[in-house]
Amino acid sequence: MPYRPVHEPRRDDCPWCGSTRLRTRLRAPDLRLRRPGTFVVDECRDCAHAFQNPRLTPEGLELYAAEENRPVDRGRLKATARTMLRFGEPESWLDVGTGDAPFPAAARELFAYTAFDGTDPTPRAERARAAGLLDEAHVGQLTAPRILARVRGRYDVVSMLHHLEHTRDPRAELSAALAALRPGGHLLLELPDPASAFARLLGKWWHSHDQPRHLHLIPLANLRAELETRGCEIVVADRGAAHTPGDLAAATALYARRTRLPRAAATLTVPAAALDRLLAPALRRTRFSNAYRIVARRG
Repeated sequence: MPYRPVHEPRRDDCPWCGSTRLRTRLRAPDLRLRRPGTFVVDECRDCAHAFQNPRLTPEGLELYAAEENRPVDRGRLKATARTMLRFGEPESWLDVGTGDAPFPAAARELFAYTAFDGTDPTPRAERARAAGLLDEAHVGQLTAPRILARVRGRYDVVSMLHHLEHTRDPRAELSAALAALRPGGHLLLELPDPASAFARLLGKWWHSHDQPRHLHLIPLANLRAELETRGCEIVVADRGAAHTPGDLAAATALYARRTRLPRAAATLTVPAAALDRLLAPALRRTRFSNAYRIVARRG
């Protein structure tokens, strides 16, 4: 079987703005799965876009992919869906990168008459449809021509929650999402905030760096400008509400796992999680907020 490289050639310019003024933001191993390799995240000195460099090939992404078994915070997902209540009851909603469809399941409690569809590159979307959590499932990438042809212009809402950071080409994903919307429809986005003070404080232990699975960390200002350039109106741009407590607990667990101290993980993670929850109301109002949310109306 021929050898297939897991990394593309290293690039010397920013994939977002084209600047050649790059700096190394961090080097990190695979802390979560402890698979071999060290991965580099570079940052553009001009637009602050951070990206994996060299980037994994599709074969590399498949090699390092992780089946997500993280606990679902239904209350948080429902709070995210509540953001859309002000825009009325949508007839149809597409959730991109839906996985086992926990978000559509939570959103359905607020939007009982909305049809929820989902896309995911894994068969989990089809399993979610069989379980009654989705009305229609599309297995594959939204940017795939066969899928985009089926969803074009069909939806009042398209959601991408912590999806763009995993994609090889975020701009292509945005194009596909806007193509799936009807005129006047809304795009709901949540992403890790690379400007979070936790990112600087915790470095490679910040869970949203998540190498090698996160390929891009897009600053809010960059994404906002990109959407406005595409004729969208930004109706929500919020850091506070998107913050998810857990940075300290996740860093503690990753460190204990990396140093193979399972007893320390059990002993230290619980108080770290309690501190995350205690500090959350204050951190939401500061640059320690770890994520941001955008709602954009398609023109």
